[in-house]
Amino acid sequence: MKKRVVKSKRRRRSPAARSRSLRRPASGGHGPIKGAQHHEIAGVVIDAVAAANGQVKRVVYPPGFRWSTHMKPAIGTDLCMHGHVGFLTAGRVKGQYRDGCAFDFAAPAVVVVEPGHDAWVIGREAAVLIQFDAAGQTAERFGLPAEHRHDGS
Repeated sequence: MKKRVVKSKRRRRSPAARSRSLRRPASGGHGPIKGAQHHEIAGVVIDAVAAANGQVKRVVYPPGFRWSTHMKPAIGTDLCMHGHVGFLTAGRVKGQYRDGCAFDFAAPAVVVVEPGHDAWVIGREAAVLIQFDAAGQTAERFGLPAEHRHDGS
């Protein structure tokens, strides 16, 4: 009598795929970074680590976040007046400057956003930005204007 081999209808995952899913924390991979200053403001989670004469930050913007809706009441300005230079590792962010110019970044992407913008997360995935930051001097140190404008204006 021949032995019948019954194939499972369940798809097997590779050992590498199984180990990746085991390493990913329940928080979606956005847990605190060891040694970082951790804080939250208006639903945004920020982990900052001192590096040279600035900081490297992981900024996690939750789905549905919009600067003018969620951050404006906490900061007190109509637009975000901070420059952002970094790398978007997850999610999608759209935004607009006072003059109507717009930007749209989808991970993975290098991000440069001048001061004077509103921005919002698109979709159901958090937007995760690895940001190189020099506090109030970020725009100056990275050669950005103090506020978005077109040449000659």
